[in-house]
Amino acid sequence: MNSALALAAPVAASPSRRARWALALAIAALVALINAIAWRGLNPPLAAPDVPERVAGLAYNAFQRWDSPLERRYPTDAQIEADLQRLTSLTDRLRTYSASEFPALPGIAERLGFKLTAGVWLDRRDDNNGREIDAVMRALRVHGNIERIVAGNETLLRGMLSSRELIGHLDRLQSLTRTPVSTAEPWHIWMQYPELARHVDFITVHLLPYWEGVAADQAVDSAFERLDRLRKRFPRKPIVVGEIGWPSAGDAVGPARATPADQALFMRRFLARVQGGGLDYFVMEAVDQPWKWADEGRVGAHWGLLDAWRRPKFAASGPVEADPRWRAKAAISSTLGFAIGLGFALAFPRLRLAGRVAFAAGAQALLSLAVVLAALPMGYYLRPLDWALLVLLAPVMVVLAATLMTQWFEFVELFWPGSLARRFEPEPLAEGAREPFVSVHLACCNEPPEMVIATIDSLRALDYRAFELIVVSNNTREETLWRPVEAHLARVAAPNIRFFHLDEWPGYKAGALNFALERTDPRAEVVAVVDADYVVKSYWLRSLVGHFDAPTVGVVQSPQAHRGWSRRAFARMMNWEYDGFFRIGMHHRNERDAIIQHGTMTMIRADALRTHGRWSEWCLCEDSELGLRLLRQGLRTVYVDRVFGEGLVPDDFAAYKRQRRRWAQGAMQILKAHRGALFGAGPLTLGQRYHFVAGWLPWIGDALHLVFSFAAMLWTIGMIAAPGTLRAPLTLLLAPMAVLVGVRFVIGPLLYWRRVPCSIAEIGGAALAGMGLSHAVAGGVIAGLTRRGGVFQVTRKGRPAVGGGWFGAAREEAAMLLALALCLGALAVVAPPKGGSYALWMGVLALHALPYLAAIACDAVSRWPAQEQRSESAVALSLVFEANAQSAKPGSGAALAADSLREAK
Repeated sequence: MNSALALAAPVAASPSRRARWALALAIAALVALINAIAWRGLNPPLAAPDVPERVAGLAYNAFQRWDSPLERRYPTDAQIEADLQRLTSLTDRLRTYSASEFPALPGIAERLGFKLTAGVWLDRRDDNNGREIDAVMRALRVHGNIERIVAGNETLLRGMLSSRELIGHLDRLQSLTRTPVSTAEPWHIWMQYPELARHVDFITVHLLPYWEGVAADQAVDSAFERLDRLRKRFPRKPIVVGEIGWPSAGDAVGPARATPADQALFMRRFLARVQGGGLDYFVMEAVDQPWKWADEGRVGAHWGLLDAWRRPKFAASGPVEADPRWRAKAAISSTLGFAIGLGFALAFPRLRLAGRVAFAAGAQALLSLAVVLAALPMGYYLRPLDWALLVLLAPVMVVLAATLMTQWFEFVELFWPGSLARRFEPEPLAEGAREPFVSVHLACCNEPPEMVIATIDSLRALDYRAFELIVVSNNTREETLWRPVEAHLARVAAPNIRFFHLDEWPGYKAGALNFALERTDPRAEVVAVVDADYVVKSYWLRSLVGHFDAPTVGVVQSPQAHRGWSRRAFARMMNWEYDGFFRIGMHHRNERDAIIQHGTMTMIRADALRTHGRWSEWCLCEDSELGLRLLRQGLRTVYVDRVFGEGLVPDDFAAYKRQRRRWAQGAMQILKAHRGALFGAGPLTLGQRYHFVAGWLPWIGDALHLVFSFAAMLWTIGMIAAPGTLRAPLTLLLAPMAVLVGVRFVIGPLLYWRRVPCSIAEIGGAALAGMGLSHAVAGGVIAGLTRRGGVFQVTRKGRPAVGGGWFGAAREEAAMLLALALCLGALAVVAPPKGGSYALWMGVLALHALPYLAAIACDAVSRWPAQEQRSESAVALSLVFEANAQSAKPGSGAALAADSLREAK
């Protein structure tokens, strides 16, 4: 039997092609249908009274989509006339705000049959105030359609003039004309300044319940309650409602939401209530004014009955829908979701039914979210800065989404048992069978000698005759570190063990392994590599070497495992964080022959290693790079998830970070060097390409997290320093980020719970440890993408931890956390939340601070003493003695190691 091709569990017979298609179609159609129903459920028809399209009056500003008085860009007379032609179907009365900005408007309005309530803009500029009054007086002399004048718009509310100054302007206008004169303010300003009423011919009041935080279903009643209070306060003054309306987009103010549905509901309820009632009012406003974003925030651009392209926002009859475009969005997302769900179900028929349905549902949800985001520009008037933010956030969102879907694929394949088809078990050699010759290579650099000796003794105890051991000490200058190892090997004098010491040798670990390869016995059929901290089981080689009977197998890999981690809290966290990859990620990758080769407990076909180019000395992850290179040659890999050896976890958080940074930097080196094979033509299968790229996505996401953190801090500083220019990003842009990150926080622990034999508390500890590495990984990714080379730093194990003062190994993370906290605090104090987007932006800042907080927590936990009050070196020494006790040959093991250690001292 060809052991390398044998599967641990039988695979169910494949269903017929017709049955596969039928089931795949059913899954895809079901999920797409549920998606369409969900869209419908989120956009139910809302009852609202039917009303006539015409209104008593409209507040009108003539600025077009890209016009702005702040930037001195004004519409042409032709554009104004086109606007008024369009508005003739809605009303015959207009209220304007400025007399000097559009001098031709009164004439155009008169020609088209409009009555005007002419606005006079008053502010702190005396010359402008005089110009405005002169302009309205000229219009009065020429045109007979101006029935009233409103001088000043929320002038007291905005603090642009004092009540005394405003009254002076009103008195002057009344002395110049017999046309009724007023000023416009919200109802509470009239109540606060009752003397103002004595200087106007009528009261112009703004009733805008949205700004008072009144929900849309109560807003009409609230507006009339305010109007009644004003009437009782000023019973002899005529009252004109100068503005009443509701915005269709923007931030919420308490329960008041700025949505198309709420705008339609409010306006139709209001118009139904005033039919035949004789109320003199102007709807706020005729056309959306995007330029108001700078003055009133995002919501200021969305008060019009027509949008900036002069299209109606809602119908005057029939049911109201929360999102008028929901049908198109549902159709697009359901169609795309159906296609992906169908393709996935056909491509992975062996997956459990729950897994196929779950993947299709997850993909469908993500596509619906993508459609919502793609339609974002249709619902908002984005400025160049908004587009710049979109450009910044787009890659973050894409990587987040891609990472989430790769993790979701991993989840659906591994959460429900029975989906995996490619699983390997040990293939022990039969009694008396030929033993292929194995050359075991052990490279060590500045390692504690007692640790290396324990590894050597475990290898000497292998239940295997046909093997050699080559120990290479490279770049270890302190004689107290390598002399005891040399002395120990001299004492045991084993003919199949050779020791080499290289004072200065290029290529780091890869260089040492290449040195060993050059001195490998020509009989060697397999090269095996172990790290200097590993104590291997005596049956390691005998259990796995049989897999090389298959000529296409290039690598046989067993997992990394650890010992002695239970005595320290942080060691427990690291152990379970490592274990997750070998219990989850490696199984997932093994299914498509795409495992990561790691440089310990690995066995490689010697001919392949010699023929296809040794170990890469340019790469910090020479093991992973070699594995990918062998896959490119068409060789296969075998992953046997059985522990055949145990090593030590890093000594502390600093060593843990350094190791992960090296892995991330090496991964990017591999990505650059093999980009043609991964993304272009070549022998790698689609599954192999997928897993190598997908496996690096979370690390690339960590780098983007770092970039976004800096960008977010700069944006926040801009929000505080220039609130008129920079505001919180759109809620619809921030909410998906929070959702994507939140889902990742859920599915990871769930998969751990299913696949890794640890407690809930240990799952939390592993998650905290992994999160604490984010900044280190980001640095490694950036270094790997921007630098040509790198320095291989040995992970410190089995030695006393080095103190580092405050925050120790997490100084950079502490600085990032402090900067984000200062931004949050400043934003809360200087520019307190002005709606949902501000609160959500603060939430995003807090979310981005979590990895830095996790790093500080990890550093603190790594300083906790071990449960037994002994030195770290004593603990490490006892661990290697305990682990090696059962496998050591007589006369070696702990006793000889202790002797060597004493000699070294």
